[in-house]
Amino acid sequence: MNSDVIGHGTGEDSFTAIEQLSYEQARNELAEIVRILELGQMNLDESLTYWERGEALAKRCEEHLAGAAHRVEQALAQGAEKSAAEHPADDGEDAF
Repeated sequence: MNSDVIGHGTGEDSFTAIEQLSYEQARNELAEIVRILELGQMNLDESLTYWERGEALAKRCEEHLAGAAHRVEQALAQGAEKSAAEHPADDGEDAF
């Protein structure tokens, strides 16, 4: 993008496939798209292309975060199972 108008000459073909982006890549590209759109220098069609890309990037970020949350939940559940196996419940009587 070396022209005076941000987004000039860009199109969907110039974007990396959403499925190939890591969370950080998708988040960074989304932030850049927001910055570009806020400049208001593109025509309507280009703006819509960028907006649609931003929506897809936001969805991809949500997918990454949902996957990370699932992994954390699994790790916590495994930790709880391990803890329960190592420290079985007592018979309800206090040791005091």
